[in-house]
Amino acid sequence: MAIPIENKDRPTKLITSNRKALHEFFVDQTFEAGIVLQGTEVKSLRSGKSSLQDAYAAFPNKDSDDFYIMNLHIPEYTFGNIANHKPKRPRKLLITKREARKLRTAVSEKGMTIIPLSLYFSGPYVKVEIGLVRAKKKYDKREELKTKDVQKELKRKYGV
Repeated sequence: MAIPIENKDRPTKLITSNRKALHEFFVDQTFEAGIVLQGTEVKSLRSGKSSLQDAYAAFPNKDSDDFYIMNLHIPEYTFGNIANHKPKRPRKLLITKREARKLRTAVSEKGMTIIPLSLYFSGPYVKVEIGLVRAKKKYDKREELKTKDVQKELKRKYGV
């Protein structure tokens, strides 16, 4: 069960997306999660600065349902003071217990990974779109590139 990303009540503004993830992984399911941030992190995100490269989500403790995003880089706020945040600190994600159980079983049993796909504002809130993914094999990537090349060629030739 995928949670709809678009909320019609609040306008959304994309901060950053993980375009490389779609090349490296098959996305089986997507979830929307809130993220716990400090004040200077939000200000830095409002200026449009962040990186999802090498970021992943995990359950650091086997007993609890606390779910964290690791290696999400939000640079320090330029006008911040001594209370500025650390750029790559672990940040807690806010998901329901049911989703947490579902993600935990999928990661442990099926050998899947959880990665962030995009980071965006939904009204005044910062949301993360996370994906339950399987790694692509090298031949899958090559096959995908071939089909893209064929589609480009058809579009160029016939305008299809």
